[in-house]
Amino acid sequence: MDQIFSKAFLFKFLKFGLVGFTGVFVDFGITWFTKEKLHIQKYVANAIGFSSAASTNYYLNRIWTFESTNPRVMVEYTEFLIISLIGLGINTLVLWLLVSRFKMNFYFAKIFAILVVTVWNFFANAFITFNPERTFFIY
Repeated sequence: MDQIFSKAFLFKFLKFGLVGFTGVFVDFGITWFTKEKLHIQKYVANAIGFSSAASTNYYLNRIWTFESTNPRVMVEYTEFLIISLIGLGINTLVLWLLVSRFKMNFYFAKIFAILVVTVWNFFANAFITFNPERTFFIY
């Protein structure tokens, strides 16, 4: 538990947040383009934008945030994508609830959904994907 409150861990969270912030531009840009220009259904467009951002975020988090040297890149990437897909489920649920039930603007609701999923993604990736000491999951 002390690890969670260490300066190094909090610094990783800040780096993760910066990477995620760049992912927001990828996510919003692709979501907007697929929804508004290609006229793809909004939840499908959301999934496309979210998935594209997850791939760029993996690369940046691997080399910068967590400085991973794990030689099993495809395993690590798969774990990151599984966590991101769970995050996509959370993202879509939050988005659906805010838009359908609370009549919130789609893009404003998307910002809130991204904030919720950021917390999930950071902790899951810190303790699973990029944790060199773990002995569980896909190994």
